[in-house]
Amino acid sequence: MLERLKFPFSVAANIGGRCAAAGSLALLAAAALAQDAPEPAPYPHDVVTLITHSSPGGGSDVFLRELARQLEPLMGVNFVIEHVRGGGGARAMARVANAPADGSVFYAATPSFVLTSLLSSPATTFRDLDPVVNVFFDQEVVYTRSDGPFETFEQAIEAARSGRGRWGAASPGSLERQALERLKTATGAQAAIVSHEGGGDLILNVLNGTLDIGVGEAQELRSQLDADRLRLLAVFSESRLPGLPSVPTVKESGYDVVVTKFRGLSGPPGLPREVTAAWERAIRAVLEDPDYRSIYSREMLSPAFMPRAEFEPFIAAFASETAAFLRATGVID
Repeated sequence: MLERLKFPFSVAANIGGRCAAAGSLALLAAAALAQDAPEPAPYPHDVVTLITHSSPGGGSDVFLRELARQLEPLMGVNFVIEHVRGGGGARAMARVANAPADGSVFYAATPSFVLTSLLSSPATTFRDLDPVVNVFFDQEVVYTRSDGPFETFEQAIEAARSGRGRWGAASPGSLERQALERLKTATGAQAAIVSHEGGGDLILNVLNGTLDIGVGEAQELRSQLDADRLRLLAVFSESRLPGLPSVPTVKESGYDVVVTKFRGLSGPPGLPREVTAAWERAIRAVLEDPDYRSIYSREMLSPAFMPRAEFEPFIAAFASETAAFLRATGVID
């Protein structure tokens, strides 16, 4: 006890001395704990493969490449991006599900892998993968070519109501495809919806006039928007995006269609806890990095960190709600 030191303190000085001593003891205790706490083990692999069903230049490809660039110095890992195309993500899911469960292979998890599983019943589904961590929420935008006939979202809808609409989305099992199907129903449009294997192919067909509009993420459109070759017409978010204040939402245009894409990582079944914990630490840290924050904010990505304990039930709830919608609309039995 401080009183046993019998220094000739006044009451005020005694209280101050106690606080100072307590603070010093707390700092010493914290330092001791920090010294005693074991350092996280190095990541078990020098090279990690990140798999996507997206084409080069598509949303998942862009997401993985920038994330990998940020994570390499933090995790001490070299990342390789592998494109496994076909089946709307079915081949990519099979590739990951059959990979070693040792932290060397992961999949860019988006709503597409849930939708493909529900719509086409492939041999390998999202249920055969382990959710690892979610990174972002990514808003979907409607776009057209800058030199095309449509300056507003309503002009594109009116053209489609006359039976002249040609709309493009990514794979048949993508969230973009479902967003357009819901928009078609809500607007009474007579549009033909064309699916692609990835966002890169879709953008090309909008630019060359094959398609009137496309749906995708702002990040995969960035270079074409900066070059003024594409024009944004609407966004499928609940409210206007801070980075796109002049772009109306589909909802405020009179059509109650709101969709949000998640972007995370899944891996083979049976991943050890030390691997998923390493990813959780790394993603949490990289999202707080100011340099990376400036990059993903510019791309209209919203940080949405979810560790495995949260991401797994999130995907299950998303799948349940999506299946209910598809049944209600007669898409699946």
